[in-house]
Amino acid sequence: MKNTLLRLILLLGFLVGVNWLASIFFVRLDLTEDKRYSISDATKQLLNNLDKDIVINVYLSGEFPAGFERLESATRETLDEFKNYANGHLTINYSDPSQASNEEQRQKQYVNLVDRGLVPTNVFANEDGKRTEKIIFPGLIVQADTLSVPVQLLKGNNSSINGRKTSSPEEQLNQSYEGVEFEIASAIRLLDNQQQKKIGLVVSHTKISPARLSDLIASIQQNYDVFLDMNNPESYEGLDALVVLKPDSAFSEDEKYKLDQYVIGGGKALFFVDGSKVDSISLDGSYAQPLDLNLNDLFFKWGARINTNLVKDLNCAEILLNVGNMGDKPEIKPMSWRFFPLLNNFGPHPITRNLNAVYSRFLSTIDTVGGNSQIQKTPLIMTSRYTQLLNAPALVGYNEARKLPQPSEYTSGVKIGAVLLEGTFTSLFQNRILPSDPRATKFKATGNTGKVIICSDGDIIVNDYDYKRNAPLPLGYDRVTRQTFGNKDFVMHALDFMTDANGLISSRSKQIEIRALDKIQIQENRKFWQAINLLLPIALIAIFGALRYYFRVRKFG
Repeated sequence: MKNTLLRLILLLGFLVGVNWLASIFFVRLDLTEDKRYSISDATKQLLNNLDKDIVINVYLSGEFPAGFERLESATRETLDEFKNYANGHLTINYSDPSQASNEEQRQKQYVNLVDRGLVPTNVFANEDGKRTEKIIFPGLIVQADTLSVPVQLLKGNNSSINGRKTSSPEEQLNQSYEGVEFEIASAIRLLDNQQQKKIGLVVSHTKISPARLSDLIASIQQNYDVFLDMNNPESYEGLDALVVLKPDSAFSEDEKYKLDQYVIGGGKALFFVDGSKVDSISLDGSYAQPLDLNLNDLFFKWGARINTNLVKDLNCAEILLNVGNMGDKPEIKPMSWRFFPLLNNFGPHPITRNLNAVYSRFLSTIDTVGGNSQIQKTPLIMTSRYTQLLNAPALVGYNEARKLPQPSEYTSGVKIGAVLLEGTFTSLFQNRILPSDPRATKFKATGNTGKVIICSDGDIIVNDYDYKRNAPLPLGYDRVTRQTFGNKDFVMHALDFMTDANGLISSRSKQIEIRALDKIQIQENRKFWQAINLLLPIALIAIFGALRYYFRVRKFG
């Protein structure tokens, strides 16, 4: 009796000691091959440094098909991991918007979530031969004090090109699964950001109206402090990143010098520029002309060259075109417009991972040049392999959309539309600044590590405009297909990569392999596997009980 009591006391003491140590030392092991239950060091640092209470309201909750259940599980697992590193500053609430006392209350909940920025999704499922439909909100709202940020969890590449989905529903859900950590962590960082980064916008060389740039500028203002270039005429020093928005007039030598010295000093710059200029288009056609912005030698020094040509791509958007008359009315049909490539070929980089296709207009090509080993060149966005190149001056006419393309003419292969340059740059003005020049005292021939992204289509950052409602449309929105492409995500991810010293965007590199089951085999052998799952555990328990009884009888009988 004493021995039994002593053992019980020792066992209780051991359990208390283990729990006490567990409360002091936090240890978790992720033994999965793809580290699906781990979060990045940058996310851990963000959560450890939280100085305000964050509330996350998750609305992806309830009964879903298997794919969405996997996304829901990933969200719960990620948030549980977040909570372990947040030092008590994180509160998580789960709710199902479809749960309501009556239909009127349910609709009010739906409207409230839509007004707060979440997008609903219709889910169809086949259960026991019956087709069911349900409205769900695959998202959450991150809140701190009176501020809140909606987070859409259903992301990934969901675009259609030439009527074909670029990713299957399973692939899109898996891409969303991979992006859960980044999407939630980005919202937390936005609310907890004590000192916003400074972004400069070069708009003094563009004739694009502010309304056509409004969606991008508004998105940047949500995350950064924005400064226009005319407010800082002397230099770009002090800016965390610089964005050059679709210039159509040449830069002076002094302005080019400012760009050069900003990058040499470790600056980060994004250029959205055209290689050819298309003023207006008619049915019969007009000529696109080469566009000289006086930046060619600067780009060449950095290791890239924008060509004065236009890309025609068989993977393209559509335009509405009058193809004839139906009775006394014009017949308007969507026609493939190969001068508007849909760019769905991305380089292996966190900026473009799981990115939706990018909508471009009158794209030119980029070549990487130079032998500077200190500059790393990474193609970010590329065309399909079915391309044709037209050197400017090039004839562009709407009637070209009526023609059936000949595949034998589209053999130019994959072309680069955006490239990332990283490393220690050398000044274009090296050996050109005389000692008597006032700029000589601050001139830098080489400097800190800089980053430059060059995109050969200025229209990527230009949003369309609805003149009937007198309101701008979202950046990347296509009126014909009513899809929203990944233009804005590309720019915002690029800025995030440029300005985030801790590397939170590295969490977008997470890759989780789809290990899909054979659906035909599941359907054919469903009853068998259901019986195995139901009866096997019972059989194992019965066998264990029988063996235990046998050995007890043999020992004590």
